Amino acid sequence: MENISSGNVTGSTGENMIPNTTGGATLGAGGATGSAGNVTTPSTGGATLGAGNITGSAPANTGTTSSTGSATPKIGGLKIQCFRGNDYIPVDRARITVRGQSTLGNDRTIELVTDVVGLTNIIELPAPPLEYSLNPNSNQIPYSLYDITVEREGFNPIIIRGCQVFPTEIAYQICNLQPNLGRGSMRQEVIDILPNTLNGNFPPKIPEAEDKPLPPPTSGVVLPQPVVPEFVIVHQGGPNDPSAPNYKVAFKDYIKNVASCEIYSTWTESAIRANVFCIVSFTLNRIFTEWYRGKGKNFDITSSTAYDQAFNYGRNIYDNISEIVDEIFSTYIRRIGKKQPLFAQYCDGKSVTCPNWLSQWGSQELSRQGLGPYDILTRYYGNNIELTTAEKVAGIPMSYPGRELTLGSSGPAVRAIQGQLNRIARNYPLIPKIAEDGKYGPKTAAAVKTFQQIFTLPQTGVVDYATWYRISDIYVGVTKLAELNTTESSRSFGMNEFRPPVIPGFDNERNIPRFYY
Repeated sequence: MENISSGNVTGSTGENMIPNTTGGATLGAGGATGSAGNVTTPSTGGATLGAGNITGSAPANTGTTSSTGSATPKIGGLKIQCFRGNDYIPVDRARITVRGQSTLGNDRTIELVTDVVGLTNIIELPAPPLEYSLNPNSNQIPYSLYDITVEREGFNPIIIRGCQVFPTEIAYQICNLQPNLGRGSMRQEVIDILPNTLNGNFPPKIPEAEDKPLPPPTSGVVLPQPVVPEFVIVHQGGPNDPSAPNYKVAFKDYIKNVASCEIYSTWTESAIRANVFCIVSFTLNRIFTEWYRGKGKNFDITSSTAYDQAFNYGRNIYDNISEIVDEIFSTYIRRIGKKQPLFAQYCDGKSVTCPNWLSQWGSQELSRQGLGPYDILTRYYGNNIELTTAEKVAGIPMSYPGRELTLGSSGPAVRAIQGQLNRIARNYPLIPKIAEDGKYGPKTAAAVKTFQQIFTLPQTGVVDYATWYRISDIYVGVTKLAELNTTESSRSFGMNEFRPPVIPGFDNERNIPRFYY
């Protein structure tokens, strides 16, 4: 694969291009931090984008200050990463065109090219004032909209309409390019991004009882514990709409998508965490209780806000939301003494009120008052709740060893990570090859840090919980779940399963054949 340098990224109107050497960036002032129990988020560092950094035809952004004293730079960031299908193989030299939708002076055209890891540089783009996304009484759209066209020889082109860019945050658009086999004309995929639920017209949640009947035990008399699934089957429509398609989505990608649909990325970290805990718990409850499967459906959850949570196939997410989800994706809410994840219903708290449910706008206000995620949750669901982490995450070669891997660490877990990084490096040559000796030295730390840079993780050089499972995700993706031609140290951790894509209309998805390697 040819190494394409960052110099191949150009802006046709003189926009400031920021090399994506860190994989992430912060815009404007640093955000609030928060925790739930012992959950914390390390600082990410990286590039900083603030007011006044755009050059070219865009008007200078001097920023303003609201009555609360918060700065309001009108600059947002966007980066795009291209993969081959859903297997995390990067697509370099993809030609990308970004066009604004004629608001905020952003009706310009920017041309980009992906590098050797399938990633563009971060570009700065005009965005509305920050106050639009922090004031529940504002009726202004708090993000600017951009259309994106992606083309690459040998792949079907993609058009994304309405990518949403907030001020001070990095929008992250992933493009899964489908190979063109040269049989006739190329099929163009068009993805329309719907408005965020906080400013769009979506039906409110139909209330349901919190306690759900549990499915019968598969063996013995003890019900299994909740497991984080590898994939979620999402029905893009109402539960009784047979014409709606099903999408097979990696669990973490689903949570990131929902959070980007349901809340604003400019909110405080504590508010985002509280809402992510709700989204995770809601999702795991649907899966654990087999709510739709038990009714004969061939999906786990829908995208209807009347029944479930918003989901928009192919939409952009945000770096800060992505980092939070990577850290807490397996932690859910449950009632003390209960086994099933809490059916954590919520509403916006503005157009709809919902006693005993989380209010999305209310969570933001409570976080501004200094409450952490757990305390926010108790305000809505009561004090008899706890945050618990699932013991098992499906679809990965080896479970997290229970401790961070850092300089001086040694043992089988280190050897496994070294083997997985070496396999990933075949497709991501920026990651240096390392000895698989089970000893965590400076070269292993450097390889880990490079991986973190590419995949939008805090760049610590330490394999924490989030990094462990992200490495597992990418490793499984690039090996197509088959673990072919890889190292013995990585191959030894078990058999993987391939399940064909779900086809809408089949009554029993579970009867689809499975193949093991």
